[in-house]
Amino acid sequence: MRLRVLGCSGGIGGTLRTTSMLLDEDILIDAGTGVGDLSLEELKKIDHVFVTHSHLDHVAFIPFLVDTVGWMRAEPVTVHATCETLEILKEHLFNWKVWPDFTCIPDPDVPYMRYERLYVGETVSLSGRKITPLPANHVVPAVGFHLEGDSGSLVFSGDTTTNDALWEAVNRIDNLRYLIIETAFGDRERELAIVSKHLCPSLLREELSKISLKVKPEVYITHFKPGEADSIMKEIEAVVDGICVRRLENDQVFEF
Repeated sequence: MRLRVLGCSGGIGGTLRTTSMLLDEDILIDAGTGVGDLSLEELKKIDHVFVTHSHLDHVAFIPFLVDTVGWMRAEPVTVHATCETLEILKEHLFNWKVWPDFTCIPDPDVPYMRYERLYVGETVSLSGRKITPLPANHVVPAVGFHLEGDSGSLVFSGDTTTNDALWEAVNRIDNLRYLIIETAFGDRERELAIVSKHLCPSLLREELSKISLKVKPEVYITHFKPGEADSIMKEIEAVVDGICVRRLENDQVFEF
Protein backbone atom coordinates (compact mmCIF):
# COMPACT_ATOMS: atom_id res chain seq x y z
CA MET A 1 0.00 0.00 0.00
CA ARG A 2 1.02 3.58 -0.62
CA LEU A 3 -0.62 6.33 1.45
CA ARG A 4 -0.15 9.95 0.41
CA VAL A 5 -1.18 12.76 2.75
CA LEU A 6 -3.31 15.35 0.95
CA GLY A 7 -4.32 17.32 4.04
CA CYS A 8 -3.60 17.05 7.75
CA SER A 9 -4.59 20.37 9.32
CA GLY A 10 -7.45 21.23 11.61
CA GLY A 11 -8.25 24.20 9.37
CA ILE A 12 -7.37 26.11 6.22
CA GLY A 13 -5.26 29.09 5.15
CA GLY A 14 -2.28 29.29 2.79
CA THR A 15 -1.00 25.76 2.25
CA LEU A 16 -3.11 24.24 5.03
CA ARG A 17 -5.58 21.55 3.97
CA THR A 18 -8.03 19.57 6.10
CA THR A 19 -7.88 15.82 6.57
CA SER A 20 -7.63 13.64 3.49
CA MET A 21 -5.28 10.85 2.40
CA LEU A 22 -5.00 8.98 -0.89
CA LEU A 23 -4.44 5.23 -0.63
CA ASP A 24 -2.82 3.94 -3.80
CA GLU A 25 -4.67 5.71 -6.64
CA ASP A 26 -8.26 4.74 -6.00
CA ILE A 27 -9.14 5.10 -2.31
CA LEU A 28 -9.59 8.20 -0.19
CA ILE A 29 -9.35 8.08 3.58
CA ASP A 30 -11.55 11.07 4.46
CA ALA A 31 -12.22 13.82 1.96
CA GLY A 32 -11.26 17.18 3.39
CA THR A 33 -10.02 20.14 1.39
CA GLY A 34 -6.77 18.42 0.39
CA VAL A 35 -8.73 16.50 -2.25
CA GLY A 36 -9.05 19.73 -4.20
CA ASP A 37 -5.33 19.67 -5.04
CA LEU A 38 -5.66 16.46 -7.07
CA SER A 39 -5.72 16.70 -10.85
CA LEU A 40 -8.79 15.78 -12.83
CA GLU A 41 -7.11 12.57 -13.96
CA GLU A 42 -6.35 11.66 -10.34
CA LEU A 43 -9.91 12.42 -9.26
CA LYS A 44 -11.36 10.18 -11.96
CA LYS A 45 -9.46 7.19 -10.55
CA ILE A 46 -11.02 7.41 -7.09
CA ASP A 47 -13.47 4.53 -6.62
CA HIS A 48 -13.87 4.55 -2.82
CA VAL A 49 -14.07 7.07 0.03
CA PHE A 50 -13.69 5.76 3.57
CA VAL A 51 -15.09 8.29 6.06
CA THR A 52 -14.07 8.47 9.73
CA HIS A 53 -16.95 10.76 10.72
CA SER A 54 -19.36 13.38 9.42
CA HIS A 55 -17.65 16.64 10.37
CA LEU A 56 -17.22 19.01 7.45
CA ASP A 57 -13.43 19.13 7.56
CA HIS A 58 -13.44 15.40 6.76
CA VAL A 59 -16.27 15.22 4.17
CA ALA A 60 -16.41 18.63 2.48
CA PHE A 61 -14.98 17.48 -0.84
CA ILE A 62 -17.07 14.35 -1.35
CA PRO A 63 -19.77 16.45 -3.07
CA PHE A 64 -17.25 18.23 -5.29
CA LEU A 65 -15.50 14.97 -6.19
CA VAL A 66 -18.71 13.22 -7.24
CA ASP A 67 -20.10 16.30 -8.98
CA THR A 68 -16.87 16.71 -10.96
CA VAL A 69 -16.20 13.15 -12.12
CA GLY A 70 -19.49 11.26 -11.72
CA TRP A 71 -20.46 11.66 -15.35
CA MET A 72 -16.99 10.55 -16.51
CA ARG A 73 -17.10 7.20 -14.71
CA ALA A 74 -18.61 3.84 -15.61
CA GLU A 75 -19.18 2.94 -11.93
CA PRO A 76 -20.40 4.98 -8.97
CA VAL A 77 -18.04 6.30 -6.30
CA THR A 78 -18.62 4.22 -3.15
CA VAL A 79 -18.76 6.07 0.18
CA HIS A 80 -17.94 3.75 3.07
CA ALA A 81 -19.01 4.80 6.59
CA THR A 82 -20.84 3.54 9.65
CA CYS A 83 -24.63 3.53 9.64
CA GLU A 84 -24.74 6.58 11.90
CA THR A 85 -22.40 8.59 9.67
CA LEU A 86 -24.24 7.59 6.50
CA GLU A 87 -27.52 8.77 8.01
CA ILE A 88 -25.96 12.15 8.83
CA LEU A 89 -24.63 12.50 5.27
CA LYS A 90 -28.03 11.63 3.84
CA GLU A 91 -29.96 13.98 6.11
CA HIS A 92 -27.63 16.97 6.25
CA LEU A 93 -25.46 16.97 3.13
CA PHE A 94 -26.85 14.99 0.19
CA ASN A 95 -30.39 16.14 0.93
CA TRP A 96 -31.29 18.29 -2.12
CA LYS A 97 -30.95 21.40 0.06
CA VAL A 98 -27.25 21.61 0.74
CA TRP A 99 -26.32 19.37 -2.22
CA PRO A 100 -28.10 17.00 -4.63
CA ASP A 101 -28.49 13.34 -3.71
CA PHE A 102 -26.06 11.67 -6.09
CA THR A 103 -27.32 8.21 -5.14
CA CYS A 104 -30.23 8.83 -7.52
CA ILE A 105 -28.51 10.97 -10.17
CA PRO A 106 -28.71 10.55 -13.11
CA ASP A 107 -30.81 7.47 -12.34
CA PRO A 108 -31.30 5.46 -9.13
CA ASP A 109 -30.30 2.31 -11.00
CA VAL A 110 -27.11 3.90 -12.38
CA PRO A 111 -26.08 6.56 -9.84
CA TYR A 112 -22.91 8.62 -9.56
CA MET A 113 -22.49 7.60 -5.91
CA ARG A 114 -23.47 4.72 -3.63
CA TYR A 115 -23.22 4.04 0.10
CA GLU A 116 -21.62 1.03 1.78
CA ARG A 117 -22.02 0.44 5.51
CA LEU A 118 -18.98 -0.14 7.73
CA TYR A 119 -18.87 -2.01 11.03
CA VAL A 120 -16.20 -1.54 13.68
CA GLY A 121 -13.84 -4.50 13.63
CA GLU A 122 -15.08 -5.89 10.30
CA THR A 123 -12.43 -5.81 7.59
CA VAL A 124 -13.15 -4.60 4.07
CA SER A 125 -10.94 -6.22 1.44
CA LEU A 126 -10.41 -4.40 -1.86
CA SER A 127 -8.12 -6.13 -4.36
CA GLY A 128 -6.23 -7.70 -1.47
CA ARG A 129 -5.98 -4.48 0.53
CA LYS A 130 -7.43 -4.74 4.02
CA ILE A 131 -9.14 -1.78 5.72
CA THR A 132 -10.60 -2.28 9.19
CA PRO A 133 -12.63 0.36 11.09
CA LEU A 134 -11.37 0.93 14.64
CA PRO A 135 -13.16 2.46 17.63
CA ALA A 136 -12.94 6.24 18.05
CA ASN A 137 -14.36 8.49 20.76
CA HIS A 138 -15.60 11.81 19.36
CA VAL A 139 -18.59 14.12 19.69
CA VAL A 140 -20.28 12.42 16.73
CA PRO A 141 -20.13 8.72 15.85
CA ALA A 142 -16.62 8.10 14.53
CA VAL A 143 -14.03 5.48 13.64
CA GLY A 144 -10.35 5.24 12.89
CA PHE A 145 -8.82 2.86 10.34
CA HIS A 146 -6.30 0.03 10.33
CA LEU A 147 -4.71 -0.29 6.88
CA GLU A 148 -2.87 -3.57 6.36
CA GLY A 149 -0.37 -3.91 3.54
CA ASP A 150 2.09 -6.60 2.45
CA SER A 151 4.95 -5.32 4.61
CA GLY A 152 3.19 -3.82 7.59
CA SER A 153 0.24 -1.85 8.92
CA LEU A 154 -0.72 1.77 9.48
CA VAL A 155 -3.34 3.01 11.95
CA PHE A 156 -5.12 6.35 11.60
CA SER A 157 -6.95 7.30 14.79
CA GLY A 158 -9.42 9.69 13.17
CA ASP A 159 -10.69 12.40 15.51
CA THR A 160 -10.73 10.95 19.00
CA THR A 161 -10.09 11.63 22.65
CA THR A 162 -9.08 9.09 25.32
CA ASN A 163 -10.17 5.70 24.08
CA ASP A 164 -9.13 2.40 25.66
CA ALA A 165 -10.96 0.42 22.99
CA LEU A 166 -8.67 1.84 20.31
CA TRP A 167 -5.55 0.66 22.12
CA GLU A 168 -6.97 -2.79 22.72
CA ALA A 169 -7.30 -3.09 18.94
CA VAL A 170 -3.90 -1.49 18.23
CA ASN A 171 -2.10 -3.83 20.62
CA ARG A 172 -3.35 -6.81 18.62
CA ILE A 173 -1.58 -5.56 15.44
CA ASP A 174 1.79 -7.31 15.42
CA ASN A 175 3.08 -5.60 12.25
CA LEU A 176 2.18 -1.99 13.07
CA ARG A 177 4.73 0.37 11.54
CA TYR A 178 2.97 3.75 11.58
CA LEU A 179 0.43 5.46 13.83
CA ILE A 180 -1.20 8.71 12.74
CA ILE A 181 -2.98 10.31 15.68
CA GLU A 182 -4.58 13.68 16.24
CA THR A 183 -3.61 16.36 18.75
CA ALA A 184 -5.82 19.34 17.99
CA PHE A 185 -5.12 21.57 21.00
CA GLY A 186 -2.31 22.69 23.26
CA ASP A 187 -2.44 21.95 26.97
CA ARG A 188 -3.66 25.45 27.81
CA GLU A 189 -6.87 24.37 26.08
CA ARG A 190 -7.04 20.95 27.75
CA GLU A 191 -10.61 21.52 28.96
CA LEU A 192 -11.71 22.46 25.44
CA ALA A 193 -10.01 19.33 24.13
CA ILE A 194 -11.92 17.23 26.63
CA VAL A 195 -15.28 18.87 25.88
CA SER A 196 -14.81 18.62 22.09
CA LYS A 197 -13.35 15.10 22.38
CA HIS A 198 -9.95 15.80 20.89
CA LEU A 199 -6.46 15.30 22.28
CA CYS A 200 -3.88 17.71 23.71
CA PRO A 201 -0.24 16.85 24.56
CA SER A 202 -0.90 15.67 28.11
CA LEU A 203 -3.81 13.50 26.98
CA LEU A 204 -1.72 12.20 24.08
CA ARG A 205 1.01 11.15 26.51
CA GLU A 206 -1.54 9.17 28.51
CA GLU A 207 -2.88 7.50 25.36
CA LEU A 208 0.51 6.56 23.93
CA SER A 209 1.45 4.97 27.25
CA LYS A 210 -1.25 2.37 26.53
CA ILE A 211 0.70 0.93 23.59
CA SER A 212 2.05 -2.43 24.76
CA LEU A 213 3.60 -3.61 21.49
CA LYS A 214 7.21 -4.80 21.77
CA VAL A 215 8.15 -2.83 18.66
CA LYS A 216 6.72 0.66 18.94
CA PRO A 217 5.37 2.27 15.75
CA GLU A 218 6.52 5.58 14.35
CA VAL A 219 3.98 8.17 15.54
CA TYR A 220 2.84 11.10 13.40
CA ILE A 221 0.72 13.92 14.79
CA THR A 222 -2.12 15.44 12.77
CA HIS A 223 -5.05 17.87 13.04
CA PHE A 224 -3.27 20.84 14.66
CA LYS A 225 -5.28 24.02 14.92
CA PRO A 226 -3.94 26.54 12.37
CA GLY A 227 -1.15 28.68 13.77
CA GLU A 228 -0.49 26.35 16.71
CA ALA A 229 1.40 23.44 15.12
CA ASP A 230 4.86 24.54 16.28
CA SER A 231 3.83 25.22 19.86
CA ILE A 232 1.81 22.00 20.17
CA MET A 233 4.72 19.94 18.81
CA LYS A 234 7.08 21.51 21.36
CA GLU A 235 4.66 20.57 24.12
CA ILE A 236 4.42 17.01 22.80
CA GLU A 237 8.19 16.63 22.57
CA ALA A 238 8.49 17.84 26.17
CA VAL A 239 6.06 15.30 27.63
CA VAL A 240 6.30 12.18 25.43
CA ASP A 241 9.22 9.86 26.21
CA GLY A 242 10.39 6.57 24.76
CA ILE A 243 8.62 6.82 21.42
CA CYS A 244 9.46 8.58 18.17
CA VAL A 245 6.91 11.36 17.52
CA ARG A 246 6.90 13.53 14.40
CA ARG A 247 4.62 16.05 12.73
CA LEU A 248 2.53 14.81 9.80
CA GLU A 249 3.12 16.85 6.65
CA ASN A 250 1.23 17.44 3.41
CA ASP A 251 2.49 15.20 0.57
CA GLN A 252 4.14 12.80 3.00
CA VAL A 253 4.08 9.23 1.68
CA PHE A 254 3.93 5.98 3.66
CA GLU A 255 4.58 2.63 1.99
CA PHE A 256 3.77 -0.60 3.79
